Amino acid sequence: MRNSPTTTNFLSLLVLLVLTACTTNPHSVRPEGLIQAQDHETADLADITTDTLKLAEKTDKENILVVFDIDNTLLAMEQGLGSDQWYEWQKELSKESPCSPQYVGDRFAVQGALYFSSAMRPTQENGAQQVKAIQDLGVSVIALTSRGPDFQLQTFRELRRNNFNFNYTAIGPAGGYDEQFIPVEEGRASLYEDGVFMTAGQHKGQMLSVLLQKTGIRMPAVIVMVDDKQKNLDAVKETFSALNVPVHAWRYTGEDQNVREFNPEQADLLWQSIDDALRQIQQALGPDNYDLSGAVPPPECDQPVSSSPVSGD
Repeated sequence: MRNSPTTTNFLSLLVLLVLTACTTNPHSVRPEGLIQAQDHETADLADITTDTLKLAEKTDKENILVVFDIDNTLLAMEQGLGSDQWYEWQKELSKESPCSPQYVGDRFAVQGALYFSSAMRPTQENGAQQVKAIQDLGVSVIALTSRGPDFQLQTFRELRRNNFNFNYTAIGPAGGYDEQFIPVEEGRASLYEDGVFMTAGQHKGQMLSVLLQKTGIRMPAVIVMVDDKQKNLDAVKETFSALNVPVHAWRYTGEDQNVREFNPEQADLLWQSIDDALRQIQQALGPDNYDLSGAVPPPECDQPVSSSPVSGD
């Protein structure tokens, strides 16, 4: 029996709609179900591996991008001094009590010296294995940190010492980009090297979007974002919800207790015990790896400077 003109037109329209959907949607999502945005908390990075495996059942692995924060997510300072929580404390002092004897002056310079002189530990013993397990699936994995390019050497030293290597399945050109670049107008210099994007404290959602554009890769069907700070997860969700890209946002809680138990007095005592030594090393060997010249009280504060002033020469 022949189809009527109406039936033929309907079938043609249906075929056209299917073909259009296939050509306009670059992602191959399997019939197991659509991918929805989700919010989670975990103290175990193995949950990220499990989530990625489940996503790989819904879409091709090439459509998944997993993004890890570094500080208090993959690595943490061996002591409170120089940690994220120390930085936040110093940031508040700079606003509320800049003449406090506990205020170090230039917190970025001091943190750079501490990154250089102190080791870091993994937030959990099998953290590197969990990241590698996701990479072994063939899924793209990168690190996105608020650290700036000034901390490049210290950051890669500790990542490699703790067996993290983001170059395996990183997006973009092999090895990243040789030069720093300004990701947004009037922004700060950033660096993408060996799968690690150092964004200098800028909006993580905007930074990830810029990196995807710069590398020229296809927009992922889903982003798995792992960070200990909710504000960074919110920033990524804000950016990519506008682009209709679901985000599986995982707030990592493994360091929460250490953050809560941070002791400013202990950190200050430790800093006072090593301040002069670090300045003496800089004076003797030069400021190639850190520069504490600006780590002094603000000029409006009537406080004596370190007993070992450092020349910038």
